[in-house]
Amino acid sequence: MKADALNPRELFGTTVHYEIPAFQRPYVWTREEQWQPLWQDVRRIAEKVIRAENDEAALDGLGGHFLGAVVFKLKSAAAGDVTRQSVIDGQQRSTTLQIMLDAVHEAIFERGHEEEAEAIEELILNQAKRFAGKPERFKLWPSRADRVAFESAMDGKEPPPGEHLIVEAHGFFRTEVGKWLDGVLDEGEDVVGDQKARVSALADVVQSRLYVVAINLAGHDDDQVIFETLNDRGTPLLKADLIKNWIFQIGEQVHADVESWPEQYWADFDEAWWRDEITQGRHTRSRIDIFLQYWLTMRRREEVLTDEVFRVFVAYAKPLMADAASAERLLGELRQDADTFRNFAQLSKDTVEGRFYGRVVEALEQASTTPLLLWMLSKNHKVPGDQIAIALGALESWVVRRTLLRSTMKDVNKMMVAVLATLEGTPVENVGVAVRDYLVGQSSDARLWPTDAEMLEGLPTTRLYGNVRQSRLRVVLEAIELQMRTQRHEAVTVPPKLSVEHVMPQAWRSHWDPEPRLPVEEAAERDKLVNTLGNLTLVTSELNGTLSHRPWTDAETAGLKTTGGNRGLGKRSLLNKYSVLLLSRDIIDDHPAGWTEADIRTRSVRLTELLCRVWPHPGREVKTIHG
Repeated sequence: MKADALNPRELFGTTVHYEIPAFQRPYVWTREEQWQPLWQDVRRIAEKVIRAENDEAALDGLGGHFLGAVVFKLKSAAAGDVTRQSVIDGQQRSTTLQIMLDAVHEAIFERGHEEEAEAIEELILNQAKRFAGKPERFKLWPSRADRVAFESAMDGKEPPPGEHLIVEAHGFFRTEVGKWLDGVLDEGEDVVGDQKARVSALADVVQSRLYVVAINLAGHDDDQVIFETLNDRGTPLLKADLIKNWIFQIGEQVHADVESWPEQYWADFDEAWWRDEITQGRHTRSRIDIFLQYWLTMRRREEVLTDEVFRVFVAYAKPLMADAASAERLLGELRQDADTFRNFAQLSKDTVEGRFYGRVVEALEQASTTPLLLWMLSKNHKVPGDQIAIALGALESWVVRRTLLRSTMKDVNKMMVAVLATLEGTPVENVGVAVRDYLVGQSSDARLWPTDAEMLEGLPTTRLYGNVRQSRLRVVLEAIELQMRTQRHEAVTVPPKLSVEHVMPQAWRSHWDPEPRLPVEEAAERDKLVNTLGNLTLVTSELNGTLSHRPWTDAETAGLKTTGGNRGLGKRSLLNKYSVLLLSRDIIDDHPAGWTEADIRTRSVRLTELLCRVWPHPGREVKTIHG
């Protein structure tokens, strides 16, 4: 068996024909899970190439992007024929690579860059006339179920009836490549270079800066057995496994006491908790690999991508492990930070750091803030408690306010790197203030920290329910409930997993629209209003089902067939009977006769004011209209 790291030029540059065997499954990769991340990686490297233009050393140091492994076996290499390879494993990534190459070729050719387009076309088609009209004209030939869709996508013909992922993939890459080449980007994204520079960089990346580990098997190996073994019986090799192996090799080279290293520095990492896979965004990875990615981001103050963790770790750690003493110092710091990371979930919710982890990292799903949280809590940095509170409080306010105003959160990874960079050289007694001041100083739409005035202007009329996940709304409403309490209230905790309830129900047309019915335009406005902040509260799941969409008063409920028991009681009476939250108390006490649109608007403003106190902005304070 022979394994090589090959780029597309080396993989497809000859007269070759990769065939997907019959036992392989059809094409199953999707936009969210694979196409989008792949395009983002390709674009990222291309933009690095543009920025490093005319700097030979910088270009050489850029490296590339590994797509994973492809296992193939030579079938035949007769003179005058294509060199036939059977793809034993990796058909999804090799098929996607061909689809993307073709989409890039089309986009570049249509914009008049014929030289670059011709070079890429050499990696898609075997151009000899003897292969014209035959499957051999393609560098890759999929399994039977995908052949018609593959041909139509690659030849630009009308797709076959029905939905086909291969056709969709080609369309996705074609659209995204075209937008990027034309400089048509999402809000907050920077256009890098002109079109000529982007074409040149993209052509460079797709030919020579993408890699697969190509494993070439001996001709007598059994295809089916190998395929089943690779996919069903193996244990995934983690980035942490590669790093561990490298660390111990370095330890031996510097004559360290490596016999003591497993117990002292690494044994904990081999436990099931670290190796368990958890889901973050689109990806599922082991905790140890996630921690190492965050740790490197924190240490290097630069974005570290998933597939670069091993390479970046080696580049960072190698000069810091020049001798046994320095190597053990680095591993000791790594071990301390790992313990801090593992204890995040056990942090008390009564502490600033515990609330931040529970609200921002878990409920609001902003795990990309973890490198800064890790930096602040690292025992290696000894940050004072007051500075931790300032930094995490400011960042939590930034996240919550932007989330509720439905501002883009696409830039958080890069912004955390920028924040970490500002901390370099800052005395630890000032780091919290430095983080807060950095956030205040942002002026772009993608990073702006909304002020109290902007919250009061935008939030009361923003449709939250249905656009912001219930788990996130629950965190916000729970925090407002705690803000309402004073020293005179009992220290009662908010029960976990309460449900978000509409005071005026979403199905308001059943019992909340007496004759004459609301006109169409006013009804549409109410549909939006019932999902705003002022119409939301928290109740138990059991009470949520009982409340349903029944009327507000007992009189209106009399004679109606209701669900959940408590016949004859209106929504107000049920809330009064079962809810002890202050969040619902003013609704109950101040509105005995009805709950109206005007009441929703007034409460939306009131809750926004309270929210601004929970998550303050260092600008001018809110001038409340309710005292």
